[in-house]
Amino acid sequence: MRAARDAYGEVLVELGKENADIVVLDADLSSSTKTSVFAKAFPDRFFNMGIAEANMMGVAAGLASAGKIPFASTFAVFATGRVYDQIRQSIAYAGFNVKIVATHGGLTVGPDGATHQALEDVALMRVLPGMTVIVPSDAEETKQAVRAAAGHVGPVYIRLGREAVPDVFPAGATFEIGKGNMFLPGISREQVIAAPPSTLEFDVSFIACGVMVKECLDASALLEAEGIKASVAGFASIKPFDADLCLALARQSRLVVAAEEHSVVGGLGGAVCECLAENYPARVLRIGVLDRFGESGSGRELLEAYGLTGPSIARKAKAALR
Repeated sequence: MRAARDAYGEVLVELGKENADIVVLDADLSSSTKTSVFAKAFPDRFFNMGIAEANMMGVAAGLASAGKIPFASTFAVFATGRVYDQIRQSIAYAGFNVKIVATHGGLTVGPDGATHQALEDVALMRVLPGMTVIVPSDAEETKQAVRAAAGHVGPVYIRLGREAVPDVFPAGATFEIGKGNMFLPGISREQVIAAPPSTLEFDVSFIACGVMVKECLDASALLEAEGIKASVAGFASIKPFDADLCLALARQSRLVVAAEEHSVVGGLGGAVCECLAENYPARVLRIGVLDRFGESGSGRELLEAYGLTGPSIARKAKAALR
């Protein structure tokens, strides 16, 4: 188990060694976001902007205009809500090559409570024209996603969690912007897309991102034990969205379940419903935070309280199947 933010710090240093144009900015939270690792390795390319997130985004835009590849980091609630105007006007509208990598996203921020639990950040970033939005499932996918973001020309938002999470990204799998991955052994994205409709015959297809991939894997195991056939797909790339895989899963399934540690409004579940409503109307169950704020507690307590654990997801899927 490793925290995605630890992987972020590691891959930043790797990228810094490979490309002298990579610079890093932080809003006085580098020990928490793990950009402190980059600061130690490349002190002349690290900028602590203080508790001035709006200024940080403006400086990041300026650095990008000069040909640098800036990674700007702080907590997700500050990296999106507090600086939305600066991201919209100075980064997204200009199409600048800024990478916003936010840590401490979602309910599992835990004891810090509602004020620090970003549950709407994906929706805010997803609606911006030209913005790429990524929510990795674990440390390995985080490293690959950050590398992909560094090589992508244009603004990117990557959302990471606070806590250590189990390793779930399939061995040998590759993260690609705009593509999902199948997380259960024996079947690939390409196989699902190529299969004729209804030949795979899944009862449930889980489409998940972030920490919810692990919870959906747990739910899948519980359902399989009861003879309910389930698949699990990780959609870390929320924008651009893998419509091909989403449609293929819908055609193979009685029920599609979209799961995210985010509001059910405007995030991954919204992307799934938009895709299917326009192309292949299917039954969809959205699992996430239901139009409410977070609260204080341990990460696990909050997932349980908000119905986002494997057993709870399995129960909801079974009820929807009935």
